[in-house]
Amino acid sequence: MNAVVIGSGRVGSAVAKGLAADGWDVTVVDEDEDALGRLGQGWRGGFVVGHGMDVKVLDRAKVGEPDAAVVATDGDNTNIVIGQVLQKRYGIDMVVVRVLDPARAKLYAERGMNVVCPTQTAISELLDTVRSAVPQVKSA
Repeated sequence: MNAVVIGSGRVGSAVAKGLAADGWDVTVVDEDEDALGRLGQGWRGGFVVGHGMDVKVLDRAKVGEPDAAVVATDGDNTNIVIGQVLQKRYGIDMVVVRVLDPARAKLYAERGMNVVCPTQTAISELLDTVRSAVPQVKSA
């Protein structure tokens, strides 16, 4: 299986390493060449320096070949646009996009985009933890 990961911050690099550990062939795209360091010295996958919205960069990353793509840069709008380009221009069916804004994540999920919203996940987990730990107030 082949995957491309756009963004090699804490999330993107961890996803890339996890997929590689599962036996995937992974290529990572990031603007910062130093981001390669997050993948570790043993990184055997590909790494392309450049912006994920640049079609020439995506072509160098051979994004037309992957079975899946993960888009996890530090910007919601950037992630959404790159995700749409990967789906429409390159025909990748399994594109997962990280979107931090819950309202925006809901909007794009309702339109068929595979969206992960860590902010909404944190809100849900925090509420569940508090609700399960503190006795509920009974109404009279």
